[in-house]
Amino acid sequence: MAVPSWLERLRTASKTALMQEGKRKIHYLFEDGKEMAEEYDVKTGQLVSRKWREKNTLGGSGKWQVEVGEPTSPLLGVLESELIKESSTNPVFMRKDTLSSFQWRIRNLPYPKEVYSVSVEKDQRCCVIRTTNKKYYKKFSIPDLDRYQLPLDAAALSFTHANNTLIITYQKPKEILAAEEQLQKELKKIKAANSGDDDCKTQ
Repeated sequence: MAVPSWLERLRTASKTALMQEGKRKIHYLFEDGKEMAEEYDVKTGQLVSRKWREKNTLGGSGKWQVEVGEPTSPLLGVLESELIKESSTNPVFMRKDTLSSFQWRIRNLPYPKEVYSVSVEKDQRCCVIRTTNKKYYKKFSIPDLDRYQLPLDAAALSFTHANNTLIITYQKPKEILAAEEQLQKELKKIKAANSGDDDCKTQ
């Protein structure tokens, strides 16, 4: 059974908690030097974002890679809002989970629902979005299933389309729901500092 191994990694990681703007932020530092940062909505317990960072070849901190939540823009501040902007008509792919499912949203896809097909490629351990008009194609994996070494299930996958957004939903398997419940109990034991307080380290 592979589930405890990932849970064990989370348990043994050095963790720091911070309460800020209605969110509980957890920072994990793993033995191999990888870092993971998660944000949960305090009221609902819903995962809002998850990012990863690894050391680069020179030993410094690399850039954060977003797994869940709004993708970060490489441009910040005035430039982002005033001068240089990615075309607002390009499709934007992001993951936004619910408590019971993994969910992805692709904005700026104006085609009707019947144009899309979403399938599971079990051999490649990924999901594939295709369109009959050949205007959009995307392959994406579900890292959570990989970490828990669980198979992909085509029956768990569904999609809908509204407001130029394709919404893909994958129902979380019971093993992951149980593991997430255990993890939440663990995280609640961590004393969270309030914003601006640095003294919040725990194991």
